[in-house]
Amino acid sequence: MQSWEGRFKSQALLDDQALLACMAYVDLNPVRASMSESPETSAHTCAKQRIDVLEENQPEKKTIESFVGSKADKIGLPFRLIEYLELLDWTGRIIRDEQLPSGYKRGAIDDTLPPILERLTFNEDAWKVLTTKFEQQFNHWVGLENIVKQTYSDKQYQRIPSTAKHKNLFG
Repeated sequence: MQSWEGRFKSQALLDDQALLACMAYVDLNPVRASMSESPETSAHTCAKQRIDVLEENQPEKKTIESFVGSKADKIGLPFRLIEYLELLDWTGRIIRDEQLPSGYKRGAIDDTLPPILERLTFNEDAWKVLTTKFEQQFNHWVGLENIVKQTYSDKQYQRIPSTAKHKNLFG
């Protein structure tokens, strides 16, 4: 019998796409598990905490990292909160569409993708895999193929494992 520790592992997030994929994976867990219908009704997620802070017009809690956008002089998540929430909503809708009967849609998605998706050039099919099967895809480092290869090189690995999944999922 496997102990509870066997379920947990550590994966390094090496770039912005890996960070976003992992955040969305965690924040959408209650939606995928049918425990809630949306991020704003999901208990115990950072997305819910951030939405509550916005609705109550309160300062952000010190227990979660702040979104700072593209301000190079600030330490924090390199996105704007509104962009992340749009990405999370969009992701939740494409995951739901896949799970619902053919022709039935929970919500309409605009013809234009959220700005962060255009900027990071996410592939919709790859994004579905990243946000629904994140843990099964990678053993250690997560990110763009060239960054993962550089990390293996920097760590002086003699044999570099395949980075095909990185290339397929991150471009």
